Amino acid sequence: MDLIHPLAVRADYLKNVHRVVVKLGTGVLTDSQKQPDLAQMRQLVSQIASLRTQGLEVVLVTSGAVGSGMGVLGFQARPSELAAQQACAAVGQSRLMSTYEKLFKRHALAVAQVLLTHEDLSDHTRHFNARATLNELLARGVVPIINENDAVSITELKFGDNDRLSALVATLLGVDLLVILTTVDGVIERFGLPDARRISVIDAITPGIERLAGGTTSTTAVGGMKTKIQAARIVVRAGIPLVIAPGHNKKVLPDILAGKDQGTLFLAADKRLGARQRWIAFFNRTAGKICVDEGAEKALRDKPCSLLLPGVRRCEGDFDKGEVVSVCTLKGREFARGVVRYEADLLRSRTLSHPVVIHRDHLIVL
Repeated sequence: MDLIHPLAVRADYLKNVHRVVVKLGTGVLTDSQKQPDLAQMRQLVSQIASLRTQGLEVVLVTSGAVGSGMGVLGFQARPSELAAQQACAAVGQSRLMSTYEKLFKRHALAVAQVLLTHEDLSDHTRHFNARATLNELLARGVVPIINENDAVSITELKFGDNDRLSALVATLLGVDLLVILTTVDGVIERFGLPDARRISVIDAITPGIERLAGGTTSTTAVGGMKTKIQAARIVVRAGIPLVIAPGHNKKVLPDILAGKDQGTLFLAADKRLGARQRWIAFFNRTAGKICVDEGAEKALRDKPCSLLLPGVRRCEGDFDKGEVVSVCTLKGREFARGVVRYEADLLRSRTLSHPVVIHRDHLIVL
C-alpha cells in the first residue's frame, strides 16, 4: 500500500477548496434507539454552517431516512423486504428533513430537499438537469440536502448505498472535496489489534488498501468501509479528493479544511475528468462488454487513443450503437468504458465501414 506522511500534503492539498460534498452516515445521525440524535445533528449542522460563513458551498448527502422510520414502525433491525424498507424511508424522510430545516434555520440558512434515483443521473438529459438545479441552489446560498429516493426506487432501493451516491453527486458537480463522516476514525490498519493505526493519507487504492475494508454490522447502515473505498475509487479517478473521518468529532469539518490530521485523505488523480467523461465513466449501467487483446489494452492505457477493430476479440451482450459499454481484458476484467459506434451484431460480423469501434474522445480508462 502507498502511505504518505500526513502534514506534508494536507494543508497545501486542501487550501483551495471552495465547493464540498459532505456525506453523513446513519451511524452518526441516529442514537441507540434508531431515532435521530438531535444533539449530534445540531453539532453537525453547526459545523456545516461554519463552512458556509467562510464562503464555502456545501452539499449535504444524508442517510438516516430508513433508520429514522424504523423506530416509528417498530423495527429493531433493518427490514429485508423492499416494501418494508420503502415504508421506513417514506416515514423517516419527512421527519429527517423537518429536523434539518429547523436546525439550519437557526443559522439563517435555507435548505432544499433533493431526492434522486439512479435513472436521474444515468439519463443524459436528466443528469445535466440535476446538475443545473443543484448549481442554481448553491448560487442562491441554499444548502441542498440529497438522499436516495428510497420510497420509490425499485432496484433494491439503492445506487448501492449512500457512499456511492455521495461520490456520484461529487462527481456530478465536479466539487473540490468529498467528506464522508462515519463512526470510525478513518481507514484502519490492523483493525481490532493492539497496534491498530489510522492511515492518514492514501495516494493509491491498492489491493492492500482494499483488504483493509470490511462490511458493517450495524442494524441501520448498508455498506461499511468497503463501500467507502468503492466511493473513493470513483471520486479520485474523477480528480476529486476524499476524506473519511469521524462524525462525532465536533470540529472535524473545520479541522479537515484547515489541513489538520483528521481521518484518511485519499489523494485525487492528477488530471480531472470533464463533465461528459465523468458521465460516461460513472453514471451508466453498461449495456455489454467488449473484450480486447493485450496489445489493445496496453495502447489504451498508455496514451489517449481510440479502440480499433483489430484489437477486439469478442463482444458480450446485445448493445446498440451509442450505448456505454465496458472495455475488458480477455479474462473479462473491466479497465475502461466508452460509447460504442456500432451495435454488437455488426461488431461480431467484423464488417465495419470504419475501424474505430470507440473514439478516444468517448473512451475513459478507469
